[in-house]
Amino acid sequence: MDDANELTLQGGCLCGALRYHIKGQPFDADYCHCRQCQQSSGAAFMAWMDFKVTQVEWMTAKPREYSSSTQVRRGFCEQCGCSISYRHTEHPQYITLSIATLDNPNWVSPKYHIYCDNQPDWLHLADNCQRYNRARS
Repeated sequence: MDDANELTLQGGCLCGALRYHIKGQPFDADYCHCRQCQQSSGAAFMAWMDFKVTQVEWMTAKPREYSSSTQVRRGFCEQCGCSISYRHTEHPQYITLSIATLDNPNWVSPKYHIYCDNQPDWLHLADNCQRYNRARS
């Protein structure tokens, strides 16, 4: 905790070239099973947490971004390839970060699953989170 009794989250990429500090808790967190998250991470799903841009401070370099669609920018480390961020250009006041990149990923728990229609048949998750076939409306 810092002087203002506000939680400070910290994290970064695999090699340490990207490091961030976040003031406060995310306003949302989810598991995403969309094909772009699967392909960009090489995993069956991504666990994301959402913040206001003003909450996030990059301590080292900022992520390099890939335009995975006309409105989505996926951030990654140029050194180790870690998938670290997601930005939607229609919502420039927000940034989404990978929960797995936190120094302690137990600090944030996803609240729901989205794009479950893309979840592989072999993946069986036993949590009690709400599930949505597409985006949460």
